[in-house]
Formats: sequence, C-alpha cells, structure tokens
Amino acid sequence: MAETVAERIARVLGERIVAGELMPGAPLRQDRIAEEFEASHVPAREAFQLLRSRGLVVAEPRRGVRVAPLDPAAIQETVEIRAALESLALTFAGPRMNAVCLERIEKALIAADQAQTMAEWEQANRVFHRELVMPCRMPKLLSMLDDLQLANSRIIFSATRSAGWQPGSSLAHRQIVNALKKKEFDRAATMLRNHIRGLERAA
Repeated sequence: MAETVAERIARVLGERIVAGELMPGAPLRQDRIAEEFEASHVPAREAFQLLRSRGLVVAEPRRGVRVAPLDPAAIQETVEIRAALESLALTFAGPRMNAVCLERIEKALIAADQAQTMAEWEQANRVFHRELVMPCRMPKLLSMLDDLQLANSRIIFSATRSAGWQPGSSLAHRQIVNALKKKEFDRAATMLRNHIRGLERAA
C-alpha cells in the first residue's frame, strides 16, 4: 500500500528528529511544513498527529507543536515499554521461526557488522529487531513496536553523539539468535528484554 502524503511527511520529519537534525524543543510550524512538502495543511496536521503517537513531538498550549524532549524520564518510559512489548512479541515469534526468518535475521546482523557509519548501523539494527519479531503474526503489536523502535533510534543517536560510540558487531544480538536456534525461546526473550533495557544505561 502506497504511503499517504501525511505518512510521507511524518516519515521524513521522524527521520530528521531521530538523527538529531531537529533538536528537542524545536518548533514545527504547520504552514512551513505544508509549504516544504507542497501539501495542504490537512496532511501536515495529520503528520503531526502521527508523530505525536510515536512520541516524537508534543503539542503545547500557546507554544504549538515542538520536537519532544529527550529527558531521563521519557527515555526510561520508552525503553521499558519497548522491552516489555518486544520480548512479548518474541515469545510468540520464536516458535514460528523457520530457516527463511533466521536467514533474514542473519543478513541484518551482517549488515550491522559491516556498517561504516552510525546511520548505516542504526538502520541495520532497526531491521534486525523488526525481523526478530515479525513471525509473531500480531499486526497491532508490530505497529506499536515500529513506533517504539523509532523513538529508541532517537535515543541511540543521542547517546552515541555524546559518547562518541562507533557502530560495530553486537554480541548481545548474536547471543539472542543463538538461543533462538537452540529453541530456547524464553531465554531469548529474557536476553532481548535485558538488551533493550541496557539502552537506558547507554543514554
């Protein structure tokens, strides 16, 4: 299904927020966004609603729409919700994984290992986590996780900008996959939950 104008605007703005091109607190003017994307105010307003549902922008009385803050409380809430939901999804996905699923996961691992930039690594990381839970066959849960992953990507970019971390291989990812191959699904889910929670410490 082709994305709507509102979805395209939300996607582009979301990536800018995640990458730090739009900083926390930066104002987003509906008229300017509509002009940039050569759209009416309606899809621009709908895009803001999509970004709010993903936790990337906030609407404040008399201040309008702004990029959401990235404070410790917001980080903890996002990470904890994602850790709970993604590990839940994996408990359903694990028993349904086949060779094709594992091959896609391995490709994402290789892409992360070969990444030359933070952006390349983060994209591979996002694909890895998506492929990990895809077999759960729960569309609403997957949609929620997509939104949470985007918010987590923003946390990752913010943490790595301040810490100077360089992308590389992920031992935690390998350990999760190895547990899945051994059909140790509960162990894999626990490892995934702890791995995601580690993002709080990094941030």
